[in-house]
Amino acid sequence: MKNLWFYVIAICFAIVSCTKAKTDYEAEISTVVTEHYEFKEAVSINSAGYKISIEALNGTFYKGYNEIRLKITNQTNQPVNASAIKFLPVMTGADGSKTSCPHKYDLVYKADSNYFSGYTVFTSESNAAGSWELYVSFTINNQTYDIQKDISVEEQTNKNLNMTTFTGKDGEQYYIALVAPQKPKVAENELVAGIYKFDKPSMPAGTFPDPSQFSYSEVSGYTLQLDPRMPEPSMGNHSSINNKDLIQQNDGLYYGVVNYTMTGNWTLNFIMLNQNGQIVKGTVVPKDFTPGVEGVKSELYIDILF
Repeated sequence: MKNLWFYVIAICFAIVSCTKAKTDYEAEISTVVTEHYEFKEAVSINSAGYKISIEALNGTFYKGYNEIRLKITNQTNQPVNASAIKFLPVMTGADGSKTSCPHKYDLVYKADSNYFSGYTVFTSESNAAGSWELYVSFTINNQTYDIQKDISVEEQTNKNLNMTTFTGKDGEQYYIALVAPQKPKVAENELVAGIYKFDKPSMPAGTFPDPSQFSYSEVSGYTLQLDPRMPEPSMGNHSSINNKDLIQQNDGLYYGVVNYTMTGNWTLNFIMLNQNGQIVKGTVVPKDFTPGVEGVKSELYIDILF
């Protein structure tokens, strides 16, 4: 009986060891999460006597969701009366192919702060496999200016701002990007995400960069059902109470509540429903307590860490 007991312990240890070999949770938990709240200039472009300044949090473009602020000034650094601001990010692959990512093409003027507001959801970092450019156009005194600028997109090290892309059961290409919180608390946290869809072109491409070939829209009227779990083997894939599914609000983003009962690795398991309540992507996660085994995930999920 004693030998059998030692054998069981050895098997359990082997299971846990193999699982930790796949995912080094302790190393992940030691990661420092930095919050960024200050907008700084990420890139500037000088053209035809105007300066176009594009700001982002921490002055950096990251993979995932980026709120952007665009300002246009003249040679004396005074704001100018510009209109029809168009914003298009384009990635060129190593094979020369051109793609884009979810973005706000027509930027919105914020009169109280004197800048044009938008967003972009970069789907990859700048690397040998692909480089990013911004194509911007604006109109001043009935004259339209078109400019472009190479930019760098950095890795997003804050896992609370992770994103995912997938093909839904309807054959459409979707993107989910976490927007907030940057640094969750052990509490009920407001969870904010953007959900976007690629708009398949209905016409052949015109002169590059033809925006009709790189169009994305905010998904409207969907529901993102939420089931957060702690997938680490020692946690048994347990969940929490008082979570709320994500529903779209007036700003186009989706808001819900996630209750983190402790710090560590969490998986946000999702089931996405369309306006008619039909499943677009996602599967139910078993409620079984599974100590020693890495937790089962939905087919639609995003891992976070705090």
